[in-house]
Amino acid sequence: MRNEFTAIIEQDGGWYVAYCLEIPGANGQGKTKQEALVNLGEAISLVLEDRREDGLRGLPPGAMREMVVVQ
Repeated sequence: MRNEFTAIIEQDGGWYVAYCLEIPGANGQGKTKQEALVNLGEAISLVLEDRREDGLRGLPPGAMREMVVVQ
């Protein structure tokens, strides 16, 4: 499965700064545009992983889990 997100990239002096519209709090930076995008991708993964773990805490004992695929 492939997830696609929107990256907004700005140049600030000698740095590129990237952030994601769909995932508030996910940011990346680098000396090159590609480095900023790689760092943003890692940040998105970390934010989503944390949200998944947080969402699973406190589930009622009889709750059912199913996967939903969005294309």
